[in-house]
Amino acid sequence: MILSIDSSAVTASAALTEGDKVIKSEFKNTGLTHSETLLPMIKSVMGDTPYSALEAIAITAGPGSFTGVRIGVATAKGLAFNCGIPCISVSTLEAIAYNFVGKSCVVCAVMDARRMQFYNALFRVEGDKVERLTPDRAIAIEDLREELKTFDKVIIAGDGARLCKENIALENTELAADDLIYQNAVAVARAAQNKQKISHFALMPIYLRQSQAERELKLKLKEE
Repeated sequence: MILSIDSSAVTASAALTEGDKVIKSEFKNTGLTHSETLLPMIKSVMGDTPYSALEAIAITAGPGSFTGVRIGVATAKGLAFNCGIPCISVSTLEAIAYNFVGKSCVVCAVMDARRMQFYNALFRVEGDKVERLTPDRAIAIEDLREELKTFDKVIIAGDGARLCKENIALENTELAADDLIYQNAVAVARAAQNKQKISHFALMPIYLRQSQAERELKLKLKEE
């Protein structure tokens, strides 16, 4: 039994699963209000299930919104520490790809990193198998366009999917269906099944690059 959590972008979700069975899940697309909505969602999906019954807590550790990732990771660490439960770190981009389990396609998972850059990874999905084709990375749309040209058909998904599709201008790409476009906690649970459990001490956010505030501070220190 796994509690899975996502708050890495504008959406937030939580799910309680046992193997492939979804006991209960919740999903909200209310913007970056995770500090208010995440814990109530977790309490709702847990219901009367004690935390001691959990095998692990799975969390999207990034990439994504700096604030959203911090909230999700801190929540998972706090619950894991209080209840003595291990954690499972899941890439947000990989969780997006797991929305397409059961299909046969190449998934381009994209999250908006601003200034026409995207947090991105490519995956090939064949039935129940999800194969990673690239590492998680921050990539300019021009570079991503050249890479996607090599595939016959690509489904673009993630919170940056619409922006990417509008600007990439490739006929071999299509936008994911509305019910598959965002990562969700059920997909996080699927991605977590074969991953190593770690302690809450080892669970860390994955940002891929520094925040704007950190970049500005670094530039200011260089100028001084």
